[in-house]
Amino acid sequence: MLIKPASDIRSSEITDKTVYLNRREFIRAAGGTAVAAAAGIISAEALLQARGAVHGRKLENVRKGPFSTEEKLNAWEDITSYNNYYEFGTDKASPADLAKSLKPEPWTVAIEGECNNKAAYHLEDILKGETLEERIYRHRCVEGWSMVIPWAGFPLANLIKRCEPTSKAKYIEFTTLSDPKQMPGVRSPVLRWPYVEALRMDEAMHPLTLLVVGLYGEVVPNQNGAPLRLAVPWKYGFKHVKSIVKIRFVEKQPLNTWQLAAPDEYGFYANVNPTVDHPRWSQAT
Repeated sequence: MLIKPASDIRSSEITDKTVYLNRREFIRAAGGTAVAAAAGIISAEALLQARGAVHGRKLENVRKGPFSTEEKLNAWEDITSYNNYYEFGTDKASPADLAKSLKPEPWTVAIEGECNNKAAYHLEDILKGETLEERIYRHRCVEGWSMVIPWAGFPLANLIKRCEPTSKAKYIEFTTLSDPKQMPGVRSPVLRWPYVEALRMDEAMHPLTLLVVGLYGEVVPNQNGAPLRLAVPWKYGFKHVKSIVKIRFVEKQPLNTWQLAAPDEYGFYANVNPTVDHPRWSQAT
């Protein structure tokens, strides 16, 4: 099965500086700029000096998955130097510079809520018995830029089945690590920490929904959400939660972080649709 791209989207559409800074108007309105500067978060000009991540450990026995686009891949340098990861700053280059402080090993994920197998699992236990697949997905940001990325991971549905959700589990909520010692952006109130996202259960069980542990056949770099993140190719990037430390099965629809921050601009479903504009910029790229 191939994921068909829209014909008018190029392989790399790096956001014009004026566009992505427009999104940051919310942060400035919340008084986050001064706090971010005090926390040592890098300015937007650092984008001009962006660089890719150092290559990491190779993953073993990654097979080609059945679900991929045939579009031209973005380079390692593009993917690892141009990121939204507010825990490490609000500029695109900040995560590449500041995520070196993240310690992705050892890593534990708490499984909670409406399921039979609640526990705190080491990442090694989560990966045990899983066959990693390479999935080439277009990652589309709500800001209007996109990249084509070769992720490595396994279907989220596999983990859900192992957790044995009860009949009350209608949604699955994901929480990102929030540690000001490792994540300087968390010292700034630009968002309500920790970062939380969620999917409807049928979306989480969809075969395209991927738990990611790798990029270009290597362990996923810190700035891209190490060591465990989500990739959901039909949803905007803010749904692709990074550095997951908690998965919770719930009955009622959770509020995600961007809904709480700007409810007039960000919804729960966030399905990619270039014909529907963001309230403050066009999605027609």
